[in-house]
Amino acid sequence: MTTFGWTLSRSALPSFFGFGAMPAGTLANNLSRYRNFRLGTDLPAAAKQAGANPSQAKTLHRRPALIQELEWRPQPPGSSSQNEAAAEGVLSFYNGQLFRIAIDYDRSETEGMTPDDLVEAISATYGIAARPPAPAKAAPRNYDDQEELLAQWQDSQYRFDLIRSSYGPTFKLVGVLKKLEAPAQAAIVEAARLDDQEAPQREANRIAKEDETERARLEKARLVNKPKFRP
Repeated sequence: MTTFGWTLSRSALPSFFGFGAMPAGTLANNLSRYRNFRLGTDLPAAAKQAGANPSQAKTLHRRPALIQELEWRPQPPGSSSQNEAAAEGVLSFYNGQLFRIAIDYDRSETEGMTPDDLVEAISATYGIAARPPAPAKAAPRNYDDQEELLAQWQDSQYRFDLIRSSYGPTFKLVGVLKKLEAPAQAAIVEAARLDDQEAPQREANRIAKEDETERARLEKARLVNKPKFRP
């Protein structure tokens, strides 16, 4: 994570992002939650909140730790709910525990809004926002998409980042459980290393299996065709 000096701001504006679904006083400064999702909860409980089945979670890695993702949409496709800025979200799990919530906001619902507007709205729920003097670079998702870290809300256990992508442009809110963030990232890096290390053997096994399947197919065809062949 990039380090930089911070300035502080507090919001007095109500949020239209859906945080207002519960009384502001109840959730103010509660960084353990995004709406009804609580960082640290297990996959079955999070899936229930998302209206999904735990079996729908996609397994990204199985070793050295189990890393899974579950997609969430706040409203069904085709619905016309008003004032729903959250387009979609991804819930990430480390050994079955929710450690990251990433929310992509609908471009049409944030069009024309400035970073200050979003910070004010989100701060109505999460309190004081720490902001860099200038937008800080975040890791790009692809070669053409640059991301900027605009603001953070955090305490000793949790952190939420407001990120702006150059693609669109669009905004994203990412919440993490700090104690699992580093282990999860380390597990993802190690899983990638193991995958790369084992890639040649996996490819060799794949080719050998395909060759064996083809030999079996040809032998089956031979047994059928040889007896009836007439030159």
